Amino acid sequence: MRLILLLLLLPFCFSSNAQVKEKKIRKFAKTIKAEELRDKLSIIASAEMEGRATATEGQRKAAAYIEAQFRSIGLLPGNGDSYQQIYPVYQDSLLSVLLSADGKVLEQGVDYMVNLAASWNAEKTFNEIVFAGYGISDSAYDDLEGLDLRGKMVLIMEGEPKREGKYLVSGTDRPSPRWFNPNVRISNLRQRGAAAILYYQRVPRGAANNRGGLYNKPNQNSGLVYMIYPAGLKKLVGDEAAARVHAMATNNSIPSKEAWKHEVKASLSKAVKRLQSSNVLGLLPGSDKSDEYVFITAHYDHLGKRGDSVIYYGADDDGSGTTSVIELAEAFACAAKKGYGSRRNIVFMTVSGEEMGLWGSEYYSEHPVYPLEKTNVDLNIDMVGRIDPKYQGDSLNYVYVIGDDKLSSQLRPVTDSINRKYLGMELDRRFNDITDPNRYYYRSDHYHFARKGVPVIFYFNGTHADYHRPTDTVDKIRFDLMEKRVKLVYYTAWEMANAGAMLKRDIPLNIPPR
Repeated sequence: MRLILLLLLLPFCFSSNAQVKEKKIRKFAKTIKAEELRDKLSIIASAEMEGRATATEGQRKAAAYIEAQFRSIGLLPGNGDSYQQIYPVYQDSLLSVLLSADGKVLEQGVDYMVNLAASWNAEKTFNEIVFAGYGISDSAYDDLEGLDLRGKMVLIMEGEPKREGKYLVSGTDRPSPRWFNPNVRISNLRQRGAAAILYYQRVPRGAANNRGGLYNKPNQNSGLVYMIYPAGLKKLVGDEAAARVHAMATNNSIPSKEAWKHEVKASLSKAVKRLQSSNVLGLLPGSDKSDEYVFITAHYDHLGKRGDSVIYYGADDDGSGTTSVIELAEAFACAAKKGYGSRRNIVFMTVSGEEMGLWGSEYYSEHPVYPLEKTNVDLNIDMVGRIDPKYQGDSLNYVYVIGDDKLSSQLRPVTDSINRKYLGMELDRRFNDITDPNRYYYRSDHYHFARKGVPVIFYFNGTHADYHRPTDTVDKIRFDLMEKRVKLVYYTAWEMANAGAMLKRDIPLNIPPR
């Protein structure tokens, strides 16, 4: 009789335990509060942090603040005995430069600007300039078909070709985000053997500057790259040819195939300075699955200062994500102290260099502290404090979700189930397509986890009028909505950290390069 009674009570016990567990999960979620998010973001996005540009004093101040927060929360150092993972950054100083055509010396800052980061010490003479249109080589359109660029000086122009109001590469009324970046075109020409590249810009951008931009990999280039202005183009190819090129760039015309016979001398001498930046990692140890990991990430860098007075505060981008990571660390650490620690380790990581091209997350993916094959998921938070003015649904109860169906068939069902159970937010996946022209899947730090096969979710509120402007400030953050979004990450991370098995990686890895 007692055995029968015990068997009858078992379902009730399991149900009761589940209810107690859910009650505790909700209790710790309540520690994520709008006012605490505001307090932390007011520091991260303050004038003192100077816009947190990579490899600057402002970035180092932000890293020190995040490390201090991780320490006070009780997280262990996430990189051996250190909270920071240092990675190299490089910057060039110009010693000398020359660009001349048929004996006429062009003036830097007036006729052209040398692209220091894309060039290396060299001295070359060419007898011909080959025109390669826009320098685009794509399945839908190819400027380079039939051209032999090996050892040549090659001229390309900004813009993309259009026909009947549509861009030929994207097939839409918007240009391709991939080819918008001059560096992609320059790399494309280099792969074809171009020895020197002239990139035509219709409007001069910047005066002569002997200090180059930052880059994150030792320069292995052997060629030269010059950004050519209208006055310089005339000196290089003559008035008539320059007028044709300018008209094509202005009108987005399909370019003609041309080459011009001129003696062009080009040389460069520069010195390289090694700087550094860092990722900040804090570890919350797991219990019985302590050889497995869940990552919660955001980037803490932004665009820095312009002059002495203009600061790009980056409150939403991505002070909101950085603050979220810290607040989530507090919630999970609180749970652990109360006896509700996670089964898997949770790594809270804020990276720098995102605005420069995902440098910090790329470095981590190539130098992982923890095995990527044992990393269950990366939950990446990049801009969760604002409202997309174009959003058509409930603007106070949504978040864009990107990437949750790309590598594991299990992740999206879990995401949806958790949202239904705890929050009931609108999970909008309009930007989830990897062919979406905005390319958001490629534009935040989850990308380098996904590239290595780790399932990811990217949480995002969309852009707005203050995106990448000095006006992205704390006073415009909707902390009530931000709190909801952070709680969604919390509930998802709890499931990912405590599930019986890691997510299956059962969808083939098919992620094109950025």
